Amino acid sequence: MPSATVNPTRMELTRLKGRLKTAVRGHKLLKDKRDELMKQFLEIVRKNRELRAKVEKGLEEANAAFTVASAVMSPEMLEQALLYPKQSVELDMQLKNIMSVDVPVYSFHTKNEDPSEIYPYGFAQTSGELDTALDALNRVFRDMLELAEVEKTMQLLAEDIEKTRRRVNALEYVMIPNFQQNIRYITMKLDENERGNITRLMKVKDMVLQDAHDFK
Repeated sequence: MPSATVNPTRMELTRLKGRLKTAVRGHKLLKDKRDELMKQFLEIVRKNRELRAKVEKGLEEANAAFTVASAVMSPEMLEQALLYPKQSVELDMQLKNIMSVDVPVYSFHTKNEDPSEIYPYGFAQTSGELDTALDALNRVFRDMLELAEVEKTMQLLAEDIEKTRRRVNALEYVMIPNFQQNIRYITMKLDENERGNITRLMKVKDMVLQDAHDFK
């Protein structure tokens, strides 16, 4: 049903046709954006699955090595060895644009580039299993950071996909049909008025001709 506020004039008809054209173009652009976002999202999901499996495997290896180290070292010695870390890490974040969505890109660098700095203890009083555990944690840390980046990207893309989907549906099922219905209504009213004007003109013509005939 056409809107009650529709004014059936040619000016309103021209305005509605312009809005309909804009809505149709916007609908196509939003659909293209939604489809590309879905493609990007599915790629990120696959990457997330691979990274999660890799991180879980790395953490299992690190945990197993710590378990062995705990078995061959006393709790006091283990705590003392790890009490004062020598290495520190700084985390940086930048933003990358994916289809108008700003997603994070994490990176980190260590204070000291010497790889041996991850071991905050002397090697004389500790077991080799502890070295293995710290080395495994060091390797998995980069994967954990990438996993956090990927999961945040998934969250942001999912939110934008839902927002874009709602806009597409609003245009497709509400705005565009309303514009089309109002345009049909105004066109029908204008056609009725045009036919009425033609009928009146024909009657006036007949009256004028009749008067002219009577005058003779």
